[in-house]
Amino acid sequence: MDTYSFHDMTLTWLDGGVNYLDGGTMFGVVPKALWSRRYAVDENNLIELRTDPILISYQGKHILIDSGIGKGKLTEKLKRNLGVRAETKVEESLAKIGLSTSDIDMILMTHLHNDHAAGLTGWKDDELVSVFPNADIYVSQIEWNEMREPNIRSKNTYWKENWEPIQTQVKTFDLETEILPGIQMIHTGGHSDGHSIIKLTQNGETIIHMADIMPTHAHSNPLWVLAYDDYPMISIFAKEKIMKEALANNYRFIFYHDAVYRLVQWEASGKELTEVVERSFT
Repeated sequence: MDTYSFHDMTLTWLDGGVNYLDGGTMFGVVPKALWSRRYAVDENNLIELRTDPILISYQGKHILIDSGIGKGKLTEKLKRNLGVRAETKVEESLAKIGLSTSDIDMILMTHLHNDHAAGLTGWKDDELVSVFPNADIYVSQIEWNEMREPNIRSKNTYWKENWEPIQTQVKTFDLETEILPGIQMIHTGGHSDGHSIIKLTQNGETIIHMADIMPTHAHSNPLWVLAYDDYPMISIFAKEKIMKEALANNYRFIFYHDAVYRLVQWEASGKELTEVVERSFT
């Protein structure tokens, strides 16, 4: 598994599954001639996307960012429609480092779309139960509200199977919250109304997780947003503001979906990469 040491924090990417989605949808109105130079695409116009939770080991706590695509919950038709080629192996990943799902103390949900939240629940004795029974699950109040009462568009990704078994574990916030010293969740909106990003700060340095307003390194241009975004102009404005701050202050970026890099850092112009951690293929 890929790991990264960040002062007192250790980041480990777990195997949360993989899906292949239409590249045009993932890059919105950006012409294929431009985005395909930065991210590989196959003959069917599909791009590989990971759904890998990031485990943060810090101050004696085990914290996840998002939960993976889940397993055993999708029909073959849904797998095909959602481009799922491998389901979650989070439990197996944790076992390799001597942990179990019961050892997870907190889960930071950037949002609750199915490809991020399906790993929160699983089948046990014909009943859907919490996969992480001892974890506090943090999410913005806006996102939690829509998860339980989706609209005509969002009902296709906010499923009761992903929230009903874990509702007593959920802790919500409004604009921002500090989970632990140096771990902050900030509501942005954009991709979904309740979408949030995560900042990790240690000794004056910052790693930022932009979640789905920048799902891969190839989405660094503020104008390159997803056709999946419910509020694309909010995504653009949020990303533009955050990128200015991040590039000026040498932030590193981490990813849940990127199939190429786990972490990158750009120089101040945002054109050249100065540090990368490539995804291993083991």
